Amino acid sequence: MKTLVWVEHDNSTMADATLAAVTAASKLGEVHLLVAGSGCRAVADAAAKIAGVGKVHLADDPAYEHALPENVAPLIADQMGHHDAFVAPATTTGKNVAPRVAALLDVMQISDILSVEGDKTFTRPIYAGNAIATVESTEDKLVLTVRGTAFDKAEPEGGSGTVEEISGPTDAGISSFVSEEIAESDRPELTSAKIIVSGGRALKDSETFDEIITPLADKLGAGIGASRAAVDAGYVPNDYQVGQTGKIVAPEVYIAIGISGAIQHLAGMKDSKTIIAINKDEDAPIFQVADIGLVADLYKAVPELTEKL
Repeated sequence: MKTLVWVEHDNSTMADATLAAVTAASKLGEVHLLVAGSGCRAVADAAAKIAGVGKVHLADDPAYEHALPENVAPLIADQMGHHDAFVAPATTTGKNVAPRVAALLDVMQISDILSVEGDKTFTRPIYAGNAIATVESTEDKLVLTVRGTAFDKAEPEGGSGTVEEISGPTDAGISSFVSEEIAESDRPELTSAKIIVSGGRALKDSETFDEIITPLADKLGAGIGASRAAVDAGYVPNDYQVGQTGKIVAPEVYIAIGISGAIQHLAGMKDSKTIIAINKDEDAPIFQVADIGLVADLYKAVPELTEKL
């Protein structure tokens, strides 16, 4: 089986999410990558070095510069004449592109897979991760998105893939790129951070959130996350949100401060290696998944913890 993997990138560097998608694809058979962008040859060369990759298809055209799904989906569908499966990481971009590819191929997509059980059999979460479904496809072509935290990342070095330039449908003329505003931070991005410190609604307001959470995160060199309640209350921007409707993370250490542990939040972080919870409510659901729990007033406990680090 030949599998085509969507390489997520910014035309200069490749996103880590691609490496987990490569691992998932390798369980299906031969792995080919697709790099679509503008002036992105360096990305294709880097992708060719990923362990286990056989070939990299490079589509370099201004129409693909911003990965508009209306433009790249027809390109991918065109390439599926030579491939049996299409795999994309379950990121914002991957979840934007894959359904359009499935529609063009007239097949059913299998989303957010957690494991590969056979050539056409996979597991995926349902009911916010409270149950795991085993799904078998009967389609001739597979379209899959991969939960990055469920698979080990492929080695970025050691491969010897070849780069092949391709062309296909370019500008579909039905959408255009206007602008983007990217939040810049010296902190590690949430989905790749090894340590995450998250705050919840108990932190009252944005000033308190910054006063309590930021010093601890600085001491640990951690990324900062938040529950949806904290984001909705305006304490922090949307890109801090961890959970079912936010980012799915699995760091080495996840510290949940003032977070009750609603099912939607747990769905985004329960795969973390070690979960530490600080909450004054000893019956908070977060303690059911925490490896270490501290029942205490966060306004006293967290500054004391920060001081002792």
